[in-house]
Amino acid sequence: MGWLFVLIAAILELVGVIGLNKFSEKKSLGNTLMFFGGFGGAFVFLYSSFNYLQVSIAYAVWIGIGTVAAVLVNMIFFNESKSLGRIISLIVIIIGVVGLKAVS
Repeated sequence: MGWLFVLIAAILELVGVIGLNKFSEKKSLGNTLMFFGGFGGAFVFLYSSFNYLQVSIAYAVWIGIGTVAAVLVNMIFFNESKSLGRIISLIVIIIGVVGLKAVS
């Protein structure tokens, strides 16, 4: 159950990142709700995961998943750099997250 909460928290963090990106372009109620709702929901689910998982593991996996997802979304939809260095860095983060999940 804890891993499901971490996954939901990571998805909601991604919603918050998209909302933040859109909010920085256009201040609207919808973008504000996406921004604050995404991050707020992410913290609620992350906190709930602490009842099942160690805080250090849950937090690190949540940050890793959220970081990779945010970078990929920004690269695909918001035309951020797709340099080889960024892609290799994402792969390293994924390896670290999978490693943490495997040992917990």
